[in-house]
Amino acid sequence: MCGGAAVRCLQVAMSFRDLRNFTEMMRALGYPRLISMENFRSPNFTLVAEILIWLVQRYEPHSDIPTDVDTESDRIFFIKAVAQFMATKAHIKLNTKRLYQADGYAVKEMMKITSVLYSAMKTKELAVGDRAEEDNSKFKFDLGSRISDLKAARQLASEVTSKGATLYDLLGKEVDLREMRTAAIARPLEINETEKALRAAIKDVLENVEKNKDLLNNVVSDETSLDAKIEKKKQELERNRKRLQTLQSVRPAFMDEYEKIEEDLQKHYETYVEKFRNLSFLESQLDEYHRLEQEQFEEAENTMRIMQHRLKEEERELMKGSLKEEDSDIDVPEDEGSDSDTEEFHPSKPHLTRNGIMAGRGASFIGNMQGGDSDETEDSEIDVDEDDEEDEEGEEEEESKDLDDDSLEGPLSRGRRDNDF
Repeated sequence: MCGGAAVRCLQVAMSFRDLRNFTEMMRALGYPRLISMENFRSPNFTLVAEILIWLVQRYEPHSDIPTDVDTESDRIFFIKAVAQFMATKAHIKLNTKRLYQADGYAVKEMMKITSVLYSAMKTKELAVGDRAEEDNSKFKFDLGSRISDLKAARQLASEVTSKGATLYDLLGKEVDLREMRTAAIARPLEINETEKALRAAIKDVLENVEKNKDLLNNVVSDETSLDAKIEKKKQELERNRKRLQTLQSVRPAFMDEYEKIEEDLQKHYETYVEKFRNLSFLESQLDEYHRLEQEQFEEAENTMRIMQHRLKEEERELMKGSLKEEDSDIDVPEDEGSDSDTEEFHPSKPHLTRNGIMAGRGASFIGNMQGGDSDETEDSEIDVDEDDEEDEEGEEEEESKDLDDDSLEGPLSRGRRDNDF
């Protein structure tokens, strides 16, 4: 019984749906009293007894069930009588303890009886309805609804055929079996043979018993030996555990040296990492310096090439200008004392001698445009030419030195800054 926690026990015992189904079944079966779902919140033996008496009478109207439930013994006798009646008549097994509780568990037990009665009532209603439908539709035949019945009939026919064949074979052997059976029954039993067979059987049984006893004894001895081995293993395990704890607690002799070496290794590793980083940085700086030096060298070469090209252009322009000036200064001589009145003048072709050497932007040409010069003039012009060539070579060397100094000044200063860093 649930006692003070009746609501909680009822929720555990059965669900709301089961209680509703029970009340609906009782109403459909025609129970005269209205059953509420609140009647079983607490134990109600009186209502349970009335329902059981009504269900028994509904199942068997001529049943003899005691209806006295005033005392505890009467209630116990009543529950046992109902359970015995339903077990013998309807083959329904009821739990007497749950019925005696008279709560939700009792409703579950009573639903076994009500479900049987309700299904019988439904079957009867369906049979009446089917009969009415058959009367209404005598000339209608639906083959689709009889397919399952046709399959079942076919299966039963095959089973009947196989069983009949088996029975025929057995009946064919009955003649021989009958003679053997008659001979065995008619043979008189000899006491000595019977006693001998019984003694042999008893002997076999005793031997089997002895074998089983030996096996049991062996099992006991094996169990003892196994227990001894288990105990021995347990002791070894305990010793090994103690030894392990001892080894864990004792510090090894070489541990101090190991820790010292480990610290030194850590320091060396840090030094190695630092040097490796510095080396990597210096290599990157060196690569950068080489790259910048190469760029500056290429830039200086380009600048030198541009300057040479510019000087060549200026020299060419100066040569063109000097040629134009000399052409304008040339006078055409006329021979008045010639015999012919009109004499064509054929000027000599102007030609540049070796005396016309350029020296920078202020270059000048020494000499004339005609041949027939004196030796002194030629010597002076050669001297001037040599001086001009020396001056020009000196200026070109100074300019190349200046460019080299400018090109190397940047990388050297940047390299000094990198070294200082």
